Amino acid sequence: MENKMFCFQCQETAGCTGCTKFGVCGKSPELANMQDLLIYVTKGLSEVTTRLRKEGKKIDKELNHFITLNLFTTITNANFDNGVFYGRVKETLRIKSELISKLDNKEGLSEVALWDASSNEEMDKKAGLLERINGVVRGSKETKSLNLILKEKSNSDEVGVLATKDEDVRSLRELITYGLKGLSAYSKHANALGYDNEEIDAFMQETLAKLLDDSLSIDELIALTLETGKVGVDGMALLDTANTTTYGNPEITKVNIGVGKNPGILVSGHDLKDIEQLLIQTEGTGVDVYTHSEMLPAHYYPNLKKYKHLVGNYGNAWWKQKEEFESFNGPILMTTNCIVPPKNESYKSRMYTTGAAGFEGCVHIEADENGFKDFSAIIEQAKKCNAPTEIEQGEIIGGFAHAQVLALADQVVEAVKTGAIKKFFVMAGCDGRAKSRNYYTDFAKALPKDTVILTAGCAKYKYNKLDLGDINGIPRVLDAGQCNDSYSLALIALKLKEVFELQDINELPIAFNIAWYEQKAVIVLLSLLYLGVKNIHLGPTLPAFLSPNVAKVLVENFGIGGITNVEDDMKMFLE
Repeated sequence: MENKMFCFQCQETAGCTGCTKFGVCGKSPELANMQDLLIYVTKGLSEVTTRLRKEGKKIDKELNHFITLNLFTTITNANFDNGVFYGRVKETLRIKSELISKLDNKEGLSEVALWDASSNEEMDKKAGLLERINGVVRGSKETKSLNLILKEKSNSDEVGVLATKDEDVRSLRELITYGLKGLSAYSKHANALGYDNEEIDAFMQETLAKLLDDSLSIDELIALTLETGKVGVDGMALLDTANTTTYGNPEITKVNIGVGKNPGILVSGHDLKDIEQLLIQTEGTGVDVYTHSEMLPAHYYPNLKKYKHLVGNYGNAWWKQKEEFESFNGPILMTTNCIVPPKNESYKSRMYTTGAAGFEGCVHIEADENGFKDFSAIIEQAKKCNAPTEIEQGEIIGGFAHAQVLALADQVVEAVKTGAIKKFFVMAGCDGRAKSRNYYTDFAKALPKDTVILTAGCAKYKYNKLDLGDINGIPRVLDAGQCNDSYSLALIALKLKEVFELQDINELPIAFNIAWYEQKAVIVLLSLLYLGVKNIHLGPTLPAFLSPNVAKVLVENFGIGGITNVEDDMKMFLE
């Protein structure tokens, strides 16, 4: 194998086959390989925790959180700090070694579970890779050795996606892995608000361990894929409970997209706890707070919108952040994933990370033992900055999560019964850089006036600023919130099924035309499949990690399809 790396977990993977030289997302080969290594050792740790549970031993909450964060940090565009992965690999190996000593029965543990980098010559080849790379980067004249190290790592037989030789087994293992990565995001956000589910944590770890088992058949892996979807629903429910209990049920809200005259801090990502702490600490300082991309739905929660200095949303989806972070003028707080590697030093010096997010050279703000994060440095920098440069004016409306939509249920049902609403289109998911994603803007524009869009995630930025009007006072774009809030769309569909006394969710006048990008979209897809939703269309491309045979199974059993063009797809959806 001559690849410097191999990654095909996101929609923009090179050639829709896999990034082999450098990540389209911006991650380097050495970073990609260290992320693979982190997943590798986390599978080994999970095998040990799973066996400990079977022996009746308790796994503490902190360890569950550690494993969850290991998964989360490897999600696309989350963390670009090489040192973070080196540290987490070493800590994972240390914890695993301690836990193995607590096992009553160590027989039959896999090579991955038993591997200890500190005790064999593979240290340099695996865990010490980054240390050697850094040594070269920091001044060694032996520049050719860097390529040799990368080649050595990429040729490893036991680490990385291509370690599984069978194409279909590899496809299913990766589909499950990416589902678990998405599930880890939901769990991590819930954990931050003090909500845990031991059953979800145990499932994630047991499933990671099963992915090491070469005896599992294709049928068993397919069953495990659907089970991942089932637990995905549980994970989304956990996060929904955490968010709504803490901040109240989202409510219909008009959000300003212009700017004020005060200096501001821009918050991107998904973690509501982070923006709450920032709002508390900035109150009365003369510094305004703005949301960006997936943080937009913070405006919908009663316990967050009460802060008057949460003044609006600035910009659009995550991939436009280079120009938008530049024009914002003030500091930026990246709370989770969706980082685009900054090339402009003028805003890189204003960019802070926290949680799973990270970028080398940016200040990372850690929580203390009580979960408190000190944002004083970012606040003080903000005070010295100019107010944001205005890039647009007006308002957008959102807050149509399940509680709010169900409060309007009578109005919605009446509109359906009278024919005012002919069909709902679920257009949730992700946005991205590909020009082919303009399809979703054109599709929204072309939809008949008697249709309503249900959305969640940053895919909404393709159409949430269009003037699509309303139907009897019901906006034609109902935004439930973040990609994390896709659970709301499932609940709305299930409630409509109940109201109309239907036996099958697929009998509803609902079509699914979903844009995907990264791993949270994968767990949403698996969850929808578990709930019995069929004929979901994904775009702008089908995932590269679906082998032809696995794709065939999804097509034949669930009606999964891709997109073509607006005109033909519109006919297909409306027939």
